[in-house]
Amino acid sequence: MEQIEQLVTGYLNEPATIESRLMGGMSNQMYTMIYQGSRCTFRLPGKNASMFVDRHIELKNIEAVRPLGINNDTILFDTANGYKVATYVEGTPFSQLEDLHLTQAAGVLHELHDSTVVFENDYDPFARLALYESYHRHQTHEYNETVARFTTYKDWLMSQPKVAAHNDAQRSNFVLAGDKTYLLDWEFAGNNDPLYDVACFGNISFDHALALLPVYLGKEPSADEIKRLTLWRTFQALQWHNVAWYKDDIGLSAELQVDFAAVAQKYLTLANTLLAQVT
Repeated sequence: MEQIEQLVTGYLNEPATIESRLMGGMSNQMYTMIYQGSRCTFRLPGKNASMFVDRHIELKNIEAVRPLGINNDTILFDTANGYKVATYVEGTPFSQLEDLHLTQAAGVLHELHDSTVVFENDYDPFARLALYESYHRHQTHEYNETVARFTTYKDWLMSQPKVAAHNDAQRSNFVLAGDKTYLLDWEFAGNNDPLYDVACFGNISFDHALALLPVYLGKEPSADEIKRLTLWRTFQALQWHNVAWYKDDIGLSAELQVDFAAVAQKYLTLANTLLAQVT
């Protein structure tokens, strides 16, 4: 913590007191600190994070959603290294709450999806998957076979209308602060099928995404809507399978004491389980 405080103070060229590390994310290190008399957060990007996030695009998208008031305020953003200082939201992440708060989650997603915001970039899932695959050489026969089956739905999935989407709308990124809900961490924002965000809500359990879907739609979902949701969650499992292998390759399994090779296999198993439910 002292080293982080020295790093932050040196970088900002102003006194900053680090209070604690915010746990939960595996890609970045997030800290709360007192800076210029206010409680803020400081983001220290993880190793080789630039392989997955374009900071110039991230900053543009943060600015695009600022009028919506659903994100915390950005105080400093360095596109060269990904350092970010933002106001601290005094609230509780959904992942730390027993109740799923489906109404609040659906509400903030609609604030984004139904807005006039249009990002300059598309999330472009299939191109992104190909990029992530190029970062390692662990594609097994099982993986290639799974991707081949999933890709048969590509044209249908890509034909869905696109909206401004968060694309990492897992429960840990929703924060309940009194009667207001925030959606934080816009590293992966881009235009995409809105049901992609609903699928992200099922990061811990796909049942959470299935529970959110009718609340988000305001009706019982059709078979096609459930199919889209399941396929997008399948894609997310394939995506994070590749990310996990890359993290293992660059030594993060040892550094973070997380077996990313096992995580990769877990995501591939999940992708196959979900894909088997699609008819």
